[in-house]
Amino acid sequence: MQNKLLAGAIALALFGCAEKPADDAAPTNSPAAESVSEEGSTADAAAPKIGVEAAPGVAFDYSYTFRLADDRISKIQEDHAAACETLGVQRCRIVDVRYQLSDEKLVEAQTQFKLEPGIARKFGANAISSVEKAEGVLADASVAGEDIGTEILASQQRSAGSEAEIARIEQRLKAGGLDKRERAELLAQIAQLRGQLGDEHQTRRSGEARIAWTSVAFNYVSDGGLPGIGHENPFANAGETLMRSGSTALNFILTLGAVVLPWGILIALIVAGWRSRFMAAVRRQLREDKSGTGDPAVPPAG
Repeated sequence: MQNKLLAGAIALALFGCAEKPADDAAPTNSPAAESVSEEGSTADAAAPKIGVEAAPGVAFDYSYTFRLADDRISKIQEDHAAACETLGVQRCRIVDVRYQLSDEKLVEAQTQFKLEPGIARKFGANAISSVEKAEGVLADASVAGEDIGTEILASQQRSAGSEAEIARIEQRLKAGGLDKRERAELLAQIAQLRGQLGDEHQTRRSGEARIAWTSVAFNYVSDGGLPGIGHENPFANAGETLMRSGSTALNFILTLGAVVLPWGILIALIVAGWRSRFMAAVRRQLREDKSGTGDPAVPPAG
C-alpha cells in the first residue's frame, strides 16, 4: 500500500522529516557535514526540527523552484552541483542536469540529486541561502512522501506465506502416494511460489533503495522580463521585426513583378499594335471622305 504525502503550504514544515539532521548522520569532524549544517542553519531557522522517528520507513522527494535573473542561473546551478560533489558520491549524487533557453528568451534549468536522507533538508536549506545571496527567491517548495516501510512489511508477510505453502507442498511430495499428474501439479505450484518469492524480494530491495536515498530536485526559472520578450531590448526586437516584415513585403513585390511584368509587356504590345492599325484605318477613311465631298467643276457658259 502506498500513501502519498503531498505538501503544499506545509512543505517547509515537512523539511525536517527526511531522517536525522546532518549532525547525527555523520561525525562532527566531517568537513562536508559541517559545511551543510553550518551554512543551512540560517535559512532553516524557521523550520521545525522533526526526527526520523516521526516518519519511519517513509521515502521523501524534495522539490524546490528558485526564481532569479537569467544570467545568474547557470552560476547557481554550478554552485549547487559543486556542493553535492563536495559531499562525495556516498552521500550525494547528481542524477540529471538540464539547461534550456526557451523560445520566449527565458532560461529554464533543473538539477536532480540523490542524497543521504539525513542531510537532504540541510542541503535544501543551504541551496536556498545561496539563491538568496544571488538576489533570487524560493518560489515554490514541496515534499512528497511514500510509505515504503508499510510496503516492505506487507511484502515480507506475503513471502512468509509463500514459504509456508512451499514447505507444506514439499511435505506432501515426501509423503508419496501421488500419481504423475498430481506430482506435476504440485511441482508447478512450487515453481510459481518461488517465482513470487523472487518478485517480492526484488520489490523489497527497490523499496529499501528508495528509503536509503532521498530525491531532491532544484528547478530554476527566470525572474521576469515580459512574456515573449524576456530581458532583451523590446525596441530592438520591434526593429528587427519591422525589418523582417519590410524584407518580406519587398520580396513579395519583386516576385509579383517578375510574374506579372512579362504578361504586362505582351499585352501592351498587342494593344499598341491594335491601336496603330485602328488609327491608320481612321485616317484613311477621313481622307476618302474628304476627297468624295469636294466642290464639283462648273460647266462653261454656252
